[in-house]
Amino acid sequence: MFEHLRHKPPTALERPREMILVCAPLRSNINLSNMLRTAGCCGIGRVIACGNPSIHKSIARDGGEQVELEVHRTLLPVLKQVKEEGFTLIGLEQTTGAQNMHHYQFPRKTALVLGNERLGLTEEQLRWMDVCVEIPVYGLPYSYNVATSAALAMYEYCRQYPTG
Repeated sequence: MFEHLRHKPPTALERPREMILVCAPLRSNINLSNMLRTAGCCGIGRVIACGNPSIHKSIARDGGEQVELEVHRTLLPVLKQVKEEGFTLIGLEQTTGAQNMHHYQFPRKTALVLGNERLGLTEEQLRWMDVCVEIPVYGLPYSYNVATSAALAMYEYCRQYPTG
């Protein structure tokens, strides 16, 4: 027998998560709002968004309050800054040489870099990546939505580091 538990308390982490999300300018603030909500659920405390983002509070829910959102104009200076902070830059992108996410061990200190919904990461941005990982697609269309991709990658990172 199951009893529905609405708003079950979050699972406690032994240490803070060391993953951050870094987003190129996105076309849809709905995607960014979804990513903030998922980041909040995953215990990820920092998202960097480039361009002119705005958050839909009804979509981001508590993630909009719990997750620190940094806003920068362009992506390249952010990549340099995050690299200097000691993060490994992981591009979530379909590229030559990209590793299958199912077989990839994320470094604890990961900056997950997400490209624009239509254009992905540019060649110049890809040169900054330490590694690219991709999520296998088994049908059409050829790729997942950026917010869905981010959610799958955040979940995989949390699966690999369940206590933080």
